[in-house]
Amino acid sequence: MQLPLHKTLDASNSRWDSSSLTQGFTIASVPAETLQPVPMLDFSRQYSILRDEVLAAIEQVCASQQFILGPAVESFEEKAALACQTPHAIGCASGTDALWLALAAANIGPGDAVITTPFSFFASVSSILRCGAQPLLADIDPATFNLSASSVEQVIRSHRGSKVKAILPVHLYGQCADWDAFGDLQQHHGLLLVEDAAQAFGAAWRGKPAGSLGDLASFSFYPTKNLSAFGDAGLLTTASPELNEHARVLRAHGMRRRYYHDEVGWNSRLDSLQAAILEVKLRYLPRWNEQRRHLAHRYDQLFTQAGLIAANTSEGIVLPFTDPRATHVFHQYVIRAPRRDSLRQHLSERQIGSEIYYPLPLHLQTSLSNLGYRQGDFPISEQAADEVLALPIYPELRDDEQQTVVEAIRAFYR
Repeated sequence: MQLPLHKTLDASNSRWDSSSLTQGFTIASVPAETLQPVPMLDFSRQYSILRDEVLAAIEQVCASQQFILGPAVESFEEKAALACQTPHAIGCASGTDALWLALAAANIGPGDAVITTPFSFFASVSSILRCGAQPLLADIDPATFNLSASSVEQVIRSHRGSKVKAILPVHLYGQCADWDAFGDLQQHHGLLLVEDAAQAFGAAWRGKPAGSLGDLASFSFYPTKNLSAFGDAGLLTTASPELNEHARVLRAHGMRRRYYHDEVGWNSRLDSLQAAILEVKLRYLPRWNEQRRHLAHRYDQLFTQAGLIAANTSEGIVLPFTDPRATHVFHQYVIRAPRRDSLRQHLSERQIGSEIYYPLPLHLQTSLSNLGYRQGDFPISEQAADEVLALPIYPELRDDEQQTVVEAIRAFYR
């Protein structure tokens, strides 16, 4: 199956042959053995910039001797809520816990079904199972890799006997799912919308930030994220006072009063040290996300100049597509590549970082075989898993390093 690029292609770059590989390429050809290493991610570059501010924030927490929840967490929650333009933000121990808290706060449990995507990190489905609910999967949009609303509609219609209570779209790679379409589904079917915004802090749909689109949203601050902690940390956002209160109770063993447990919750409190670090970084995040967009645009230009791009992977590389209604924060810059695994090996041999998000769709994971899905059930997700390749993108990435990445890829297909 050929997939649309959804970009305007120059006719001279639409063929996959040797003449198009060098057409218009502005980077001087460099022997492969002289290419410099390019790390997939380099934490030290950001830390060298923020070191004094981060250490000062850590010292303040250490001096306070309040290490779990407390003023530092409350301060970060307030700033995060403002950034997401939502009344409530609840810090928790991880992005996975944030997903579980969102579902549990909405009383999703045994007998309920939640529709999500098979092309995501494992937590998108495991959080549903942790609540005792049934995950139902629907295929993705081939251009954005996000959950397809039309596929979700088909699942809803085919499971009328099931108690579908919520839809869990993932804002994959830092681009919001089609919230116009999901809003229509919510209106027609009366379902909860829960954003898996783990990769999308600072992203927006029609100018409205991720975290304020659904009934609830969850974020991850794993160290690789755009807004990253020095370990695990997460956040739940909602506009509902009732959901806010319930989530806060659940993250602390179901306690409203100390040692009085009104229900069975979990220990998912945010550490004060992580909150303090995140508040420092939050001040820089708009600038960092803008730098990521600049880097993504530069990649687009370099690949175009190299004559590498095409409408499908039988002819060349397919570049990322940004929906014009979305503000993309490029947590990842993901291409579709022919002979993807061989290309990745080629890059690895030259110490150029890359990653596959994700090599095996969730419906084919061994631990989820009891969901009853098989190979071929979600062909667009399965094709994506065979073709996607994430390239280095972080605010401190240098122009010459991007040139090295594209030159190495050009050399592979030469």
